[in-house]
Amino acid sequence: MCAAPAARPPGSADTVTALGGSAGTADGLGARTAPPARTGLLVVFSRVAAMCAVEVEKLRHDRTELYTRAIQPALWLLIFGETFTRIHAIPTGNVPYLDFLAPGIIAQSAMFIAIFYGIQIIWERDAGVLSKLLVTPTPRAALVTGKAFAAGVKAVIQAAVVVVIAALLGVALTWNPLKLLGVALVVVLGSAFFSCLSMSIAGIVLTRDRLMGIGQAITMPLFFASNALYPVALMPGWLQAVAKANPLSYEVDALRGLLIGTPAHLPLDFGVLAFAAAVGIAAASALLGRLAR
Repeated sequence: MCAAPAARPPGSADTVTALGGSAGTADGLGARTAPPARTGLLVVFSRVAAMCAVEVEKLRHDRTELYTRAIQPALWLLIFGETFTRIHAIPTGNVPYLDFLAPGIIAQSAMFIAIFYGIQIIWERDAGVLSKLLVTPTPRAALVTGKAFAAGVKAVIQAAVVVVIAALLGVALTWNPLKLLGVALVVVLGSAFFSCLSMSIAGIVLTRDRLMGIGQAITMPLFFASNALYPVALMPGWLQAVAKANPLSYEVDALRGLLIGTPAHLPLDFGVLAFAAAVGIAAASALLGRLAR
């Protein structure tokens, strides 16, 4: 008797096929012919689109994570923001502290999603999905870029939830479509960097437990060593230097300028975030093979 075919991991084969892992088509003589290869920017764009589509599909089928992740930013705004607005403990000029805080919490919630993205790629390694992806015609840089921008799509959806919460609390946010598009781009670039940082760490530590510990160890220092909670001018000199080297500070600065209209350095912010994302993609791509071994 023939054994029944083994069940495939849910979604894994579909993901591999979407990324170029098809075995080809049969011609009239039964021979298999390879599908035409796509090269250059078309490969990158198609892989990024496939990864983003997979991420959106996951959220469409299970919104639990979206709801649970909205609790923490809501608590920051409701408790920390409302309290410090009343006591005026942190000087923010003519901007109410809650308004000053909201863009920082948007950046924080997006970072918290992205910084643990390496756990997913370790799970894919353990499930055998990563090895299948690496034998497809997809370049490693395109694969990492797709995953990085998929994390960005997830973070944008999370940011939209935080924006709604902030608006309900009375934060004076802009609803200019062009500025909101800029906000989405800022969140995507920031999330791309932090997800690549996570994937790079995954390529070094190789296990989920170690990655979880390192992720928890660096998230709060990254958050507190930025301008998310207080202006950089209030920090001691050494912390100001750290904040200026922290990509999260540039993400928050851009979000404040776009959402609440405070003075910002948008060309510098976008430039730093784009550069950080490119460096993160290069680092994660170089370490991806080590993770798969």
